[in-house]
Amino acid sequence: MSGIKVRPSVAVGTAAALGLVAGGLAYASMWPTSQFFGRTLIAGSDPDELALTFDDGPNDAATPMLLEVLARHQVRATFFIIGSFARQRPEIVRRVAAEGHLIGNHTMTHPRLALESARKVRQELVDCSAVLEDLIGAPVRYFRPPFGSRRPMVLQLARELSLIPVTWNVTCHDWEPIGREGILQRMSAGVERNRAPGVERNRARGCGSNILLHDGSHRAMGTYRMDTVYAVEQVLQAQPSRRWVTLDAWSEPQ
Repeated sequence: MSGIKVRPSVAVGTAAALGLVAGGLAYASMWPTSQFFGRTLIAGSDPDELALTFDDGPNDAATPMLLEVLARHQVRATFFIIGSFARQRPEIVRRVAAEGHLIGNHTMTHPRLALESARKVRQELVDCSAVLEDLIGAPVRYFRPPFGSRRPMVLQLARELSLIPVTWNVTCHDWEPIGREGILQRMSAGVERNRAPGVERNRARGCGSNILLHDGSHRAMGTYRMDTVYAVEQVLQAQPSRRWVTLDAWSEPQ
């Protein structure tokens, strides 16, 4: 050994820089609007278009009642479904499709894909699509990574499987105990933020809103999600003239 000594200030500076790099990569792999690791579909350019998207179903404690709310208001939504739950409640998945909603792949078991091997990621996507396509008799074209967790390999594999990666730009935090009013407040704030011009992507005008909600939980079937159902009912009653779309209304990112 040469006995080279590193000044403490240099070591601290290097550690801090590495920490910043690690933090930046973690941000890029999880933050829903980040495009650092590859393009994802977020929303269209029309700020008057909104998409209700629901993750982690089907859930017999909430999904059927949510479908009734959407039917009353003649609104179509997008459901990102967990394959293992679809196997448990195939009749709900068939109903979602029969009532005209768009169905997407939310993996088989809801892992953090950025931390998984390529083999595991592929299997999660292939198995989930196979279950869903068998139930609804149609191709599944959209995929949302659980937790938004992704890296370039994840997005590349999704595209190889003809899946369009989707994230979101309105987070309602309905997995937290904030009640229907808290959900509505977060939804309203996110939509209004998207409607205004901003620096993100050098937006000269607003953009559409891709609203993240949950009709289930990846932890277990039967999770209480009625605050989400009530919040959706309230927003559809209060704003019947809104232009609600499913994700296939927006172009795939290039």
